[in-house]
Amino acid sequence: MDYETFYRHSIEAPEAFWAEQAQLIDWQTPPRQVLDYSRPPFRRWFVGGTTNLCYNAIDRHLEARGDQLALVAISTETGLTRELSYRQLHREVNVFAAVLAALDVQRGDRVVIYLPNIAEAVFAMLACARLGAIHSVVFGGFAAHNLALRIDDAQPKLLIAADAGMRGGKVIPYKPLVDAALEQSAAPPPHVLIVDRGLDPQMTRVAGRDLDYAQLRKAHEQAEVPVAWLESNEPSYLLYTSGTTGKPKGIQRDVGGYAVAMAMSVRYIFDIAPGQVMFSTSDVGWAVGHSYNVYGPLIAGATSLLYEGLPTRPDPGIWWYLCERYSVRTMFSSPTGIRVLKKQDPAWLRKYDLSSLQWLFLAGEPLDEPTAHWITDGLGVPVIDNYWQTETGWPAITLMPGLELKRVKFGSPGLPAPGYRMKVIDEATGEEAAPGHKGVLVFEPPLPPGCLSTVWGDDERYLSSYFGHFKELLYSSLDWAIRDEHGYTTILGRTDDVINVAGHRLGTREIEESVATHPAVAEAAVIGVRDELKGQVPVVFATLKQDAGTQAGQVAQAMQQRVVDQLGGIARPSRVYVVNALPKTRSGKLLRRSLQALAEQRDPGDLSTLDDPGALEEIRRALERGPDQT
Repeated sequence: MDYETFYRHSIEAPEAFWAEQAQLIDWQTPPRQVLDYSRPPFRRWFVGGTTNLCYNAIDRHLEARGDQLALVAISTETGLTRELSYRQLHREVNVFAAVLAALDVQRGDRVVIYLPNIAEAVFAMLACARLGAIHSVVFGGFAAHNLALRIDDAQPKLLIAADAGMRGGKVIPYKPLVDAALEQSAAPPPHVLIVDRGLDPQMTRVAGRDLDYAQLRKAHEQAEVPVAWLESNEPSYLLYTSGTTGKPKGIQRDVGGYAVAMAMSVRYIFDIAPGQVMFSTSDVGWAVGHSYNVYGPLIAGATSLLYEGLPTRPDPGIWWYLCERYSVRTMFSSPTGIRVLKKQDPAWLRKYDLSSLQWLFLAGEPLDEPTAHWITDGLGVPVIDNYWQTETGWPAITLMPGLELKRVKFGSPGLPAPGYRMKVIDEATGEEAAPGHKGVLVFEPPLPPGCLSTVWGDDERYLSSYFGHFKELLYSSLDWAIRDEHGYTTILGRTDDVINVAGHRLGTREIEESVATHPAVAEAAVIGVRDELKGQVPVVFATLKQDAGTQAGQVAQAMQQRVVDQLGGIARPSRVYVVNALPKTRSGKLLRRSLQALAEQRDPGDLSTLDDPGALEEIRRALERGPDQT
């Protein structure tokens, strides 16, 4: 079937289309209704059907491919590689589920997972799914404050954490961050289950609260834990994403719709069949990690490679070595990762036998054309940009080589994926923008299976954040876009105050609030500025209190450290400028877009509402003299 026919069927007859795709997974009870859209924009897919993500990812494959590799967890940080067949993965997940059950984790309970890219992270996620518990994986690079916010929102029964992670050969202790987060938390869980990797010999334990997984594991080595059959629309997991306020949003995913979306997308988008190998370089803490390190490949009966380490360590050929070693068919990475490799000798791209590699998918931030050309020429395989969000859970705009490979257009992620009824809307008129004209990328509800079902515990925030931007009921991506006359879409950047740093979404409001905790800071504005390597980086402009009595450079350095301490190294401002005034409108609104334009040496736009023209000149002078801290 060609792309046009497949896509048109998904839009014109969505219930028939998704009923067909639902046959790609196993149901304990078949759905009695494909779609319930009686309460727009909320929708329920595969109503009445009961299934389980863990069963679809492991159990159903045991008879046909029990001895096939399911998971390969590679760490170039520790030098450890673990290869697990489906049968071995089944055993480990049963043991982990038994440990969780012994700690009174039950169906519907939340479990926060604070682990790096190690096999135990996969065991923990699948064990939660097996029990019907709701996992919330928090990226191991997040600081204590971020972790505490997520704990308070999810109110978990249990926190699972490693003693430490590693990056570039440096040990990053996790346990002190966990301890600090639980001290800040208003809803700390009764227990912390520790996966001790032996990386932090100084790690301390709180008696009665902190438990060692290795010790508990011994009591459950032969456990058989039955699968909890969940109604399709019960929550499967929460994944927190930055918003325009300081409070992160808990993106809630369902069970059945997500399983079907994973099965369909792995087959038709990523072109992976049972027994083939997929290598996603993402961290399990991100949406890509959930969908294409863990659930997607395993639901498809494929082999998934999970990698802990840098793309340049021990050398810039490590990814390609792994592709050769495990005969990777489809690789999924980020433009930032490729830009890192672009600085290395291109001979590394040709050192290994990549004859098995058919596709390289890149997502997380816009893919610039020079990088796309460089990696396409270097590997000699199609490089497929694709666009999606934490909220969508799988690509919304892409090409589909598993169905039909349409023409690759550098700079565009491609065409709408099945089920996504996409428009580009003129922000001023609310009408659909003409081809070649900039607008806001939106999706007409009902959203397809796999997309978020709501914001955890806050339906009103779901409505206001995603469906409250236009008179018509539309899901706003909050991204600017342009569509050409052939339907190819190009993403131009955010319409709100969220920036994209190497594929990681950061709320500028969160960074501003962190900077403002310094006693010398009067006011701060944080913007995202284009960066050749990371796509965007945060830049701070701040004014100081009149009685601060300290040097600008010292305060600027302290601001950076506050951000690192509270939000983690990912959010560290690239540059800090201490200025005497910030540009505002007469109503007091900060002109962040004008700041961004000046920082990127662009026209700052209409300044007719500017309250103090001298403030803009102050910013220009600051940019000319250079930052107070880099």
